[in-house]
Amino acid sequence: MGMTAIYPGSFDPITNGHLDVARRAVKLFDEVIIAVATGEGKLPLFPIDQRLALIESALAEDGLPPLQVVELDGLLVHFAEKIGATVIVRGLRAVSDFEFEFQMALMNRKLLEEVETIFLMPREDYSYLSSRIIKEIARLGGKLEGFVPDCVAQALRQELRQ
Repeated sequence: MGMTAIYPGSFDPITNGHLDVARRAVKLFDEVIIAVATGEGKLPLFPIDQRLALIESALAEDGLPPLQVVELDGLLVHFAEKIGATVIVRGLRAVSDFEFEFQMALMNRKLLEEVETIFLMPREDYSYLSSRIIKEIARLGGKLEGFVPDCVAQALRQELRQ
């Protein structure tokens, strides 16, 4: 039996940085499941169904193999235990991400000792990207090309068109 990894996040919306991390994870693990968190106390721009659809479109647009994209409602470690995943993949953009990610990794290990967290760094030219920054660029009418897949750029323009 192969190793299954979960790549969790809110992906509101998915960016080229997220796709880069997914591409790296696919090379390392037999199965990578993208788990889209429904509620982390954030008010998402896109509802969960639209985020799931955008991720699947982005994966196809990017040429990544079809990955399982699922809704994550509840504790990540419970989901990992349920599907038999032993790895959580997280992207680290900068040192500023590390403290929060380190705390989460330690807490997840405390909750389920069998699960390891692996940190992957996206390409340098994506290290400044975040969904929050992308939404701000879109709100202000900035150029989105090169930051997000075309399907996401289109959805952002449509969603934020006043």
